[in-house]
Amino acid sequence: MAVTGIVFLLYLIAHMVGNLKAFAGAESFNSYSEFLRDLGEPIVPRLTVLTIIRVLLLVAVAAHIWAAFSLWRQAKRARPVGYVTRKRVQQSYASRTMRWGGVILILFIIWHILDLTLGAVNPAGRDSLPYGRLVEGFSNPFVTAWYLLALVALGFHIRHGVWSATQTLGHSNKRRERALNVFAIVFAVVLIGGYMTIPLAVTFGIIA
Repeated sequence: MAVTGIVFLLYLIAHMVGNLKAFAGAESFNSYSEFLRDLGEPIVPRLTVLTIIRVLLLVAVAAHIWAAFSLWRQAKRARPVGYVTRKRVQQSYASRTMRWGGVILILFIIWHILDLTLGAVNPAGRDSLPYGRLVEGFSNPFVTAWYLLALVALGFHIRHGVWSATQTLGHSNKRRERALNVFAIVFAVVLIGGYMTIPLAVTFGIIA
């Protein structure tokens, strides 16, 4: 769970930095998208490296889901009878909603691929350029609202995931707990804030 989570975080950071190129205009954003497709040429054919990255991400998603289910099943086997009362003193809102947040994120990933990657459900169509799909997609307030909702869910997921990963990998103790909690919150807010700037910029006409 922790290792696949780290893979996602590294990808999300790189993806966010790439997305911010939309503020530099259509030419810059489309050139960046083309660069990703040409990555590795002429050593390997076009799209080879990008395809490998996508396959690795899909494998990581499958492994992350399997790990989540496996941990849930182990917890159920360890205590088949539920607690009479539930103590939530040390349970954050994010940790209590991780499973539902995960479902939202799976649906979001599917929509994101169909919308901005393939253009199958985007008003600009399959043959449009990435910048055009970006602007057309976020010009719809319902699509923008859906993206923002998914990003909020992702933020909670990241906050709890960063916190849990530090404990799983043995980098947390009583003395560091407060600092790690602050780091997890700040990291999630900054990362998700970066992603949110794009749809909001289209909505308010900053990107057009």
